[in-house]
Formats: sequence, structure tokens, C-alpha cells
Amino acid sequence: MEFDDQMRRYFGTEDLASATPAALEAGIERMLVDFGLEKDRSRRFGMWSILYMLSSAPDLDVAFKDEADREAARNFMDLIDRAAGTD
Repeated sequence: MEFDDQMRRYFGTEDLASATPAALEAGIERMLVDFGLEKDRSRRFGMWSILYMLSSAPDLDVAFKDEADREAARNFMDLIDRAAGTD
């Protein structure tokens, strides 16, 4: 799963800054639906990560059945928050 491919698939652009608010909302909605249907753990994690960066990710206990996946998501959240200077 390539990041740029996901941006084009869900938001119609590789540059989210150029996406309209309506396109962002619709893309997030489509991604949430696909996330709910996705069975592959790595693809689910990738979609969840994008949704997290867009402040739209489901809660960890809802998103991931496996504790290891929840812990990986917590680590991802910490890394993103540190990079953004919000820790």
C-alpha cells in the first residue's frame, strides 16, 4: 500500500492541502468504511495510521482486536505526537 496511492484513491489528490473540505470529509468516510471491511492486519494499520493523522481514527480498542496491534498503534501515536511537538 503506497501512501500516494491511498491519497489519490480516497481524496482524489496526492496533496491533501489542495483537497476541498468536502473531498476530505468524503475521503475519510470512504476510508472508515474500507477500514471496517479490511481483514489484512497491515492494511488496516496503514489505514488507521492515515485516519489518525487526519484526527479521524477509531479508538484503539475498537480498531484492533490484537493487543500487539494496539501497542504498535500507541507507539505510532507517540512518534507522531513527538514529531509534531505535542508530547
